Amino acid sequence: MKYRTVVMYMEIGCFVSCLCGWILVCSTLPTEYWTFSEVGSVVLTTSNYYSNLWRDCISDTTGVSDCKDYPSMLALPAFLHACRALAVCSVITGFFGGILTLVGMKCTKIGGSEVANARVTFAAGITYLVSGFCGMITYSWWANKLVTEFLDPTFRAQKFEIGAAVFVGWGGSTLLISGATVMTYFSGKEGLPSKSPKRPRRPATYATARTRQTYMLPNTSSRGNMGPPLYYEGRKSRGTRAPTKTSATFNRDSFV
Repeated sequence: MKYRTVVMYMEIGCFVSCLCGWILVCSTLPTEYWTFSEVGSVVLTTSNYYSNLWRDCISDTTGVSDCKDYPSMLALPAFLHACRALAVCSVITGFFGGILTLVGMKCTKIGGSEVANARVTFAAGITYLVSGFCGMITYSWWANKLVTEFLDPTFRAQKFEIGAAVFVGWGGSTLLISGATVMTYFSGKEGLPSKSPKRPRRPATYATARTRQTYMLPNTSSRGNMGPPLYYEGRKSRGTRAPTKTSATFNRDSFV
């Protein structure tokens, strides 16, 4: 199997992993079960409190539930604003990462050359990594706050436990990070230029140095100090040979 075929199947697998992770992260935003708490000692009067980034909800054993949005946006703590921003950034960057992956993958044949497609896929992998880390920070920060408040003996307010949406978000963020890491490695290996090691130069010898001096044209300023001649001094060219002696000519009177 050719290397290009292996990379193509790896890109498809990474894209499916990132797409599934992005869908899981998106599914947690409208879900109310980010936090969960059960209050009451009698079964008939038990109430369940649960909330997410946008609202608080309550339900009882009779099946009646009621949700209420947060009344004021400016009155919310900075922790909640940061979690909202990170969650939205995770969804947006994951969306653009999917578009870049569809353009740059080898099986789609939408982009230009192989190097251009590899660079687009590398950008998609980086975008997916940003999406995965934003989601992981959001869910981990939220869970850390809940665990800290639950284990704090001096915390007198109502204590909550980690809801199911946080675990789903952890799974989706893990799929995003793992798929994007493999995609970035293979595409970066092909698309980004790598510095090739310089070949060791052949050591100069007397023959090579003499040959270079012989066939290199000297500068105009140093034409008087030329290197070795193009021929040995013992040899004479045809144009510079000494004229040969011609035989003497005689006329009729010379024999008289």
